[in-house]
Amino acid sequence: MNFTAKDVAALREKTGCGMMDCKKALTESNGDMDKAVDFLREKGLAAAVKKAGRIAAEGVAYATVCEECGKVAAVVEVNAETDFVAKNAEFQAFVKACADTVIKENPADLDALLQCKAAGSELTVDALLKEKILTIGENIKVRRFARYEGPVTAYVHGGGRIGVIVKFDTSDEIAATEGFKTYAHNVAMQIAALNPEFLDEASVPAERKEKEKEILTQQIVDEGKPANIAEKIVTGRLQKFFKEICLVDQQYVQDSKLTVQQYTDEVAKELGGSIKIAAYTRFEKGEGLEKREDNFAEEIANLVK
Repeated sequence: MNFTAKDVAALREKTGCGMMDCKKALTESNGDMDKAVDFLREKGLAAAVKKAGRIAAEGVAYATVCEECGKVAAVVEVNAETDFVAKNAEFQAFVKACADTVIKENPADLDALLQCKAAGSELTVDALLKEKILTIGENIKVRRFARYEGPVTAYVHGGGRIGVIVKFDTSDEIAATEGFKTYAHNVAMQIAALNPEFLDEASVPAERKEKEKEILTQQIVDEGKPANIAEKIVTGRLQKFFKEICLVDQQYVQDSKLTVQQYTDEVAKELGGSIKIAAYTRFEKGEGLEKREDNFAEEIANLVK
């Protein structure tokens, strides 16, 4: 073997490809670094297709607002196999291109997004995706996206662990103020931190309310409470339940004396108009996906054999 583990690590850093792919490339090129780079690039789409079946549950959730108009926001989740690749600059540039494409093209769904010309590229998002799978060396998947138009904000938490976009109903004059921008940012952080399931009580499906009511009623029966006060207790506990799962009813994290709705009303009064939270989307990377289990000790041992 005419190369060392350090050579493999250097090739991986240079190309973003997986360690075993780098080892194979150096083996095929007899340790020549330049030839190994060429080998990795010449592997073609077959490599990307092979990797497409592998688990991709890491990656990033990325949110942004249109730099030109400030009135369109997008959030995307793009998955990779490892957190190492999620920090790769080439991967992050691809994620940003996906979000910018969503903003510009307003695709109807994922299939439509993949067929769009990628922002800043002559390739479609699908072709660019396959190119990144090849050069980075891991399976990559564009999982989901959301897009809002109007007074909007975007927030990314934890280096891409959580991405949030929020749409508001308010005037252009208020939306342009620094006070509103600070408020909007705080609401997005609230959503990232407390992960509300719904915007308000009216947004909670009737079947969800009935199910919770059944559960609470059974709890009260089990506690031995008299039937004549059970309904009142259920009503009170339902309101507590809504305060936990509905954004506008949640306790505002930066001032426990206020709910998010009360905070909104205070800001609207200060700015001399009305503000309403119209919609929001929160993505957390890998949410609900099967995680792969890595054995890095075994990978290193195999690498140096």
